[in-house]
Amino acid sequence: MASSSRLGDLFGGSERGNGRWPLVAARMSTSGELAGFTGLAVPAFLAEIMPAVEIGWRLGRAFWGRGLATEAAEAVVSHARAELGLRRLVSIHVVGNEASARVMVKLGMSLERETVQPDTCRQVLVYAMDL
Repeated sequence: MASSSRLGDLFGGSERGNGRWPLVAARMSTSGELAGFTGLAVPAFLAEIMPAVEIGWRLGRAFWGRGLATEAAEAVVSHARAELGLRRLVSIHVVGNEASARVMVKLGMSLERETVQPDTCRQVLVYAMDL
């Protein structure tokens, strides 16, 4: 995984408003294999929590259960606080994905609300944290 000191070298993404939203590719340091990504986005699909910035992650199944999502997300949280000056982050937990919810709690997030995602009709839990 990338260290937070190298995080800036990995940022990609597109311009959003006045800042650059990071999307970080997570590669295994030993093999260079792509494990997944973590990043920030505006969750416009869930209007009831706007304005907001969401942190999210996706890892290939072979990389689950190793703490990689937490490690990458901690680096992005640090960047969001120190470099982007964000004051708050949310994360949207699709009910049933308990591993993702555990990452949210490890980051220091707390359950803020239960709702339904309008475009999919899936139950979701919104976690949030002040930075």
